[in-house]
Parts: sequence; C-alpha cells; structure tokens
Amino acid sequence: MFLAPARLFRVLAIAEAITWTILIAALIARAIGAPGIVVTVGGGIHGFVFLAYGATAILVALNQRWHVGVAVLAVASAVIPYATIPTEIWLQRSGRLRGEWRLDAGDDPRDARWYDRLMRWFLRRPWVLAALLVLAIVVLYVILLLVGPPGGR
Repeated sequence: MFLAPARLFRVLAIAEAITWTILIAALIARAIGAPGIVVTVGGGIHGFVFLAYGATAILVALNQRWHVGVAVLAVASAVIPYATIPTEIWLQRSGRLRGEWRLDAGDDPRDARWYDRLMRWFLRRPWVLAALLVLAIVVLYVILLLVGPPGGR
C-alpha cells in the first residue's frame, strides 16, 4: 500500500526542495564555467520531481478534501524555491494532512461523487494508480521537453 497521505506528501515536498538545490547549484556551476549540460541534467531532475510533487499534491488534496484554494497553494508552492517545506509544515499543523487514504465510502454524501468513487477505485489498486501517475508525469515531462525551457534558448 502507499504511504499515508501525510508521509507521501512530506517525501515529495522534501524531494522537490532538494531538486531546487540541485538546479540552483547547476546554474551556479554553469555561471562559473561548468558545461551547460549540468543545467540540463539538474533541470531535468527538478522538472520530473516538480511534476511528481504536483500530481501528489492533487491526489492528497482530493483525498483530504481540501478547499480549492488550499490545493492551489500546495501545488503553487513548488514554483517558489523551498516553499514546499513550509507548506507541508503548515498543512501538517493545521490538520489538513491528518488521516489515511479513503479506501471505502462512508456516511458522507460526498463519497457518492464520481471522482471520489474513481479515486477509491484507484487507491484500492495502488500499482495501477502509481503506473498511471508515472505514465502521466513522463508524458507531460516529454511534452515539456519538446516545447523547450521557460523563456526559450
């Protein structure tokens, strides 16, 4: 089974911050004479983890039933270097990461919504969910690579 929502979110929030360090170090290295490939590699690693963090934030937001604003803030925190860490701390302290995956429907009428039923179906089949998420991230990553880096070359 997957890690609990809080643990999975924390792992990806930390990984996203670490990859910011890799990207920033690569940019500094290029500025002092390292070959440009260091930024390509560092940026690639960061981009992939950035997308994985975003997918995780959306999945956890759906599971935890966050308001749209909280979900947008969680995803958007990846844009600012290291902001995923204070965001994760705030979500933890505010109780928004409390609880387990909602694998079964309860008495809550929201459990009958189509996206809740679909999420529970996927959560009961974690390998299918993981494979689908990885495939979606890879496809989006490849599309973004083909489009090119922000700001062009």
